[in-house]
Amino acid sequence: MTKRTNYSKEFKEYVTKLVVLDGRRIVDISEELDIPYDTLQKWVASYKTKQKEAEDNRQNALLSASEYKDLYEDERRRKLELEEEVAILKKAMHIFTLEKN
Repeated sequence: MTKRTNYSKEFKEYVTKLVVLDGRRIVDISEELDIPYDTLQKWVASYKTKQKEAEDNRQNALLSASEYKDLYEDERRRKLELEEEVAILKKAMHIFTLEKN
């Protein structure tokens, strides 16, 4: 009967990063840390899947060129409208502050 060991989440992440980020071989890590090869392979696959999903989510969050252009044009139009309102208010203030002779 084989002994089943529960590893902490932090340990799994650390070992997985040794393989994925540092480029260490799964076989070497498996032998060094006495972790079954299949188990380590599942951890690595899970980590890569999570990384891929995170990257996809980041890509989906980015604006396309046309969306960015539309956003820029809307912001520019609002700025021009505000500048026009300020100019009107300045003229009105000037008119109301003139002394009546």
